Amino acid sequence: MTEQTPRQIIRSALGRCAGGRLGPAAAGLFGALGYRSERTADTGGDPATFLEFFPPGAAFNPGRALRDDWLAADVLFQLTDDDLIRGAQLALFNSAGVVVDNAAIESYLFLAFNLRGDAYSRGQLAAAAREINKLFAMPALILFRYNGALTLAVINRRLHKRDAGKDVLEKVTLIKDIRAADPHRAHIEILHDLSLERLMKQHGAANFVELHRAWQKTLDSSELNKRFFREVADWYFWAVGRVVFPAGAGPDETRSPTGVIRLLTRLIFVWFLREKGLVPDDLFSERKLAGLLRRDDPQGSAYYKAILQNLFFATLNTEMGDGRRFRGKGPGGGRDAHYGIHNVYRYEDYFTDPARALALFASVPFLNGGLFECLDRPAEGLRVDGFSDRADNPLRVPDELFFGDEREVDLNAVYDTRDRRYRTRGLIRILERYKFTIDENTPIEEEIALDPELLGRVFENLLAAYNPETGTTARKATGSFYTPREIVNYMVDEALIAYLEAQAPEAADDGRLRALLAYRDDPHGFSETEVERLIAAIDRAKVLDPACGSGAFPMGALHKLVFVLGKLDPGNGRWKERQLAPLRRMRAEAETIDDPTVRRQTLEDVDRRMAGVEAAFARNELDYGRKLYLIENCLYGVDIQPIAVQIAKLRVFISLVVDQ
Repeated sequence: MTEQTPRQIIRSALGRCAGGRLGPAAAGLFGALGYRSERTADTGGDPATFLEFFPPGAAFNPGRALRDDWLAADVLFQLTDDDLIRGAQLALFNSAGVVVDNAAIESYLFLAFNLRGDAYSRGQLAAAAREINKLFAMPALILFRYNGALTLAVINRRLHKRDAGKDVLEKVTLIKDIRAADPHRAHIEILHDLSLERLMKQHGAANFVELHRAWQKTLDSSELNKRFFREVADWYFWAVGRVVFPAGAGPDETRSPTGVIRLLTRLIFVWFLREKGLVPDDLFSERKLAGLLRRDDPQGSAYYKAILQNLFFATLNTEMGDGRRFRGKGPGGGRDAHYGIHNVYRYEDYFTDPARALALFASVPFLNGGLFECLDRPAEGLRVDGFSDRADNPLRVPDELFFGDEREVDLNAVYDTRDRRYRTRGLIRILERYKFTIDENTPIEEEIALDPELLGRVFENLLAAYNPETGTTARKATGSFYTPREIVNYMVDEALIAYLEAQAPEAADDGRLRALLAYRDDPHGFSETEVERLIAAIDRAKVLDPACGSGAFPMGALHKLVFVLGKLDPGNGRWKERQLAPLRRMRAEAETIDDPTVRRQTLEDVDRRMAGVEAAFARNELDYGRKLYLIENCLYGVDIQPIAVQIAKLRVFISLVVDQ
């Protein structure tokens, strides 16, 4: 019998967590990662018995902890030095009294919770992990299960600066929505990287604090982003030498790079929509498309033309319904009534069953986003995207750029290296290796997956590609630089504090505003009158980034304002009233209109808008209403690069989809 590999062992352990009693299966999963201990307390999975382990008088918010959703709650074990010695045959840890990076950790508690809901947002699970961690003197690793999915939550703790006997709970890091029965390859890799033996080999450790630091380094999403960008950059430079775009796309030296960057940003955005289930997986499966897509395109580019171009231009840029159809055909295949109209499908002959192809696209939503606008203007003699059935269409984006196996490519001239070996693979193959999330990370919640900020990083970093014709970089020519998230957070805080101090001068010098903006659970400390004044100030705020790029600053401001509103107005009552008040005034004014037809039409319009406000708050997560009206009324951005503005707008769209 062949011995299982570590990854196969992890996969099998995950499968046992898919159903049945979670406690034993969860202990088995952690055991597969090398974490075992005999120090346990058998609760039988009973939540009431679990609650008995809370220290007397411990603060506990049942709502934030999702207490009503606990079907089972297990204390799996407490991991200490002795367990590490026996379980992993490691050198003796000496943790007693050790303080590293202002943290003191002498043991870890492993917990498991089976929840009744079908799905939970990252914010809900992060809040629950934070609330449960408050109850114990040592940090807890928490495994949540719901509807066959698993989320592992790890919290960062540090010593209180003024009270050494207290810990401050900081960022919660999550490996979210692991499909227990059929895990994503990326989740298997992350769990494998967290295994005790692998951490000790890669990072070493002399105490629990250093073990925790090794976990944090392994779970650092910035490292994940860097690894992804390296792979995408290698693919990009390989692709630039393989593609051909129409001459109207610009000079030879910029046409291919620009076309590939546009292709990348479009496809990565679509990949985020796929993560939400808005775009079917079959569109990216070579096996599923094998019987539908003919591979006889003279340029070897059937996938890009028939699948991706039709997805971009005739699907995402076209309203759902009967309007989604193949273009007509003129006499002899020449021009017809759809010449120059890009919201109808092309390449009908590339499909063995055109009706089945239309059905494959039918469920994809209409975005009306400029990123998916076809840039061809045939009436003006301009071809940029090359979305055309014409036999003389020069467009060439080979299928191997999407589905090709790993291969060696020579990129030494690009990277100014000598005799270095580079390897890359098809773009779909690269994307499949990573887990994506549509929820952007914040300083207090981070999911180990690629988030929409990636769109900006990829776009703005690839603009820095060296241009041998001019001796400059596209970055220097356009002024494009991606602002790191940490700097954005600082800029947002300082700008908002300056603005809010002017609106609430009595809070300017006492530190309450900085406490309000800090990502903490502390009460805000403002009076009812002050709260009303601050919410009104936020509603009036105009946040303008005159060089917004792909939206780093507007998105940072959005996240911070949503967080602040959540603190000031947890139930959204005041914020909702701020959105309804001007409509009520408009309705009162409409009642006085003399012309009955105009009066009726105006009242119908206002009532429709008021119903929209009510629905926005009633049918979605709390943050949806906050985001929607901040985006509509408060956030503005301008940039010299039109595609950058489109990316920023679509990041905002994704942010809304998260809570919809």
